[in-house]
Amino acid sequence: MRWLFGGLAALIILVIVYVGSAVASLGNLADAVRSGDGAGVIVRTDVKSLTQSLADQIVAAYLERIGQTREIRPSERMLVRAAGLGIADAMIAKMLTPDHLTQLLKTGKLDGVQDLPPIAGLPQLGTIDTKNVLATLGRFRFVEPVEFAVRISDTTDADSYSEIRLHFAGSGWQLAGLVLPSRVARELAATLPVK
Repeated sequence: MRWLFGGLAALIILVIVYVGSAVASLGNLADAVRSGDGAGVIVRTDVKSLTQSLADQIVAAYLERIGQTREIRPSERMLVRAAGLGIADAMIAKMLTPDHLTQLLKTGKLDGVQDLPPIAGLPQLGTIDTKNVLATLGRFRFVEPVEFAVRISDTTDADSYSEIRLHFAGSGWQLAGLVLPSRVARELAATLPVK
């Protein structure tokens, strides 16, 4: 019986450390965003995964847009997806500089960047009170053992909903995804050329 209680206590401690480390990492990321520390934000970001996350959303919105005017064949969908990812990657590379990413997460907008449409309407990561652990945990959603989603929008409405993805990579949790509000993804996709 003692073995059972010891195992249960160890499991509870592991879960607390596991979730607590994610909450602490979110707090450190939010602090870097609030202070405008672009280098600190990039250190806490898996840029490759974040790029892929944004590119997938922009291309999906692009395919949805051209699908409204005509049917897209599966082979065409694959070609458009491949070409669109290349174009979207170039756009996203400009968004993910240390200063631009920090500005986007801090203010919810990004403008005045050459060859990039103005972006506005993203929730601000810095407004989350990460010191209030219970409220912060209410924003967490388990995705898989090495990934949490954290809602940064105040609403769950699809056009306004936004979340970040924290992924455990080696030594800690990193920003690995940003779910854009649908409206923002559509606006970015609208800048891609229609074929």
